[in-house]
Amino acid sequence: MRGAGFAVTGPETTANLAVLHRDELHGSLSDPVLDTMNFLNEVTYRYPQAISFAPGRPYDGFFETGHVIDYLRRYLEHLESGGASPDRVRSALFQYGPTAGQIRDVIADWLRLDEQIDVSPESIVVTVGAQEAMLLAVRALAAGEQDVILVASPCYMGITGAGRLLGAEMTAVAEHPDGFRCADLEAAIRAERERGRRPRAFYVIPDHSNPSGTTIALETRRELLELAAREDILLLEDSPYRLVSPGEQLPTLKALDTDRRVVHLGSFSKTLFPGARVGFVVADQPVADATGRVGLLADELAKIKSMVTVNTSAVAQAVVAGMLLSADGRASRLNSRTSAHYGDAMRGVLEQLDAEFPEDERKALGIRWNKPTGGFFLSVEVPFRVDNAALESSAEEFGVIWTPMSYFYPQGGGEHGLRLSVSYLTHEEIVQGVGRLARFIRTRTAASQEG
Repeated sequence: MRGAGFAVTGPETTANLAVLHRDELHGSLSDPVLDTMNFLNEVTYRYPQAISFAPGRPYDGFFETGHVIDYLRRYLEHLESGGASPDRVRSALFQYGPTAGQIRDVIADWLRLDEQIDVSPESIVVTVGAQEAMLLAVRALAAGEQDVILVASPCYMGITGAGRLLGAEMTAVAEHPDGFRCADLEAAIRAERERGRRPRAFYVIPDHSNPSGTTIALETRRELLELAAREDILLLEDSPYRLVSPGEQLPTLKALDTDRRVVHLGSFSKTLFPGARVGFVVADQPVADATGRVGLLADELAKIKSMVTVNTSAVAQAVVAGMLLSADGRASRLNSRTSAHYGDAMRGVLEQLDAEFPEDERKALGIRWNKPTGGFFLSVEVPFRVDNAALESSAEEFGVIWTPMSYFYPQGGGEHGLRLSVSYLTHEEIVQGVGRLARFIRTRTAASQEG
């Protein structure tokens, strides 16, 4: 007999336990994607002396514990100066607050100042990180079995994980080594329609993407917006790495959006601090109901949020708003030092790769890597198969950890690639880590050639 109440006997128990069987739970729980982060965490835990290029985490050296209180106080002062009563100020910290968020006006001001995105606060929903923003958007848009969300491939596994949990169909659009091409998206859209499916949106990270590190050119961004209008789809723009990247950034898709085709997903995890878990979604698309009443997509997303997380932490929102207000509403002023640090880290990794693998050797071995201009990630192509067994060998025998690129290909691929994150390491760790990685690559390449 199977199901709840199945009797289990053994030396450790005398009770009848409710035993659940994996094949009676949601199918997503058997998806390998959901196990990847656990595996990486296990490897990191088992080999604590290994240098890890795996986590896409901000560098710890920029965080000061005492500043949290300062930022919290700054937000309370902002409320008081705006005429809020003591009861209102207290509620802003201790009560649930509006589901769509209580710092939407601060976020709207920041978007206008730093990103030239001019939207009303009402078009914003404050979320528990960008991950919840993805979940809300996919849930709203994937209305039936015929609906499909297209994703750039390789892509951030959070979007495909959200799709799997929600039972939403996801179709990969392959990215070329030289970047994304609109013709491939157009072909994918038409192929889905020929199959009787309805493409709803295309998910993409235009700037310094995770995992590949690529950036979409300005001309291609304009072409992508024209394609979205022509084919009547939305664009889900994920944008976590712009303000932690050095130099002037290209305009976001949302800043270029004149037809409200772009749903902009954002997070303060990389730009401010990850522990707050505050993200947002800009969803200013009109939504008409059966009576002709028109609202915003943000209103619909807030309805979903009310059944998922109910609210984003009021205290976390207050700290994030205080950080922005302390810099006159401009996160860019808070990130001048961090963007320089991450730019130096990226250059450091690229310089060490060049030093370890001179051009003649890398050509002979069949090794290559891309050269992102910002963000946290780059990808390395190697002539041998990259999988969990290779990762464990790298950690145990060579003391270096990275992420297999195959994790990021929702429909297969990336078996000869590895992702390096540059964000979390010191310069000394980068030098040592790339040296260890080079020894691993040479050893594994030689073994694959002998085999």
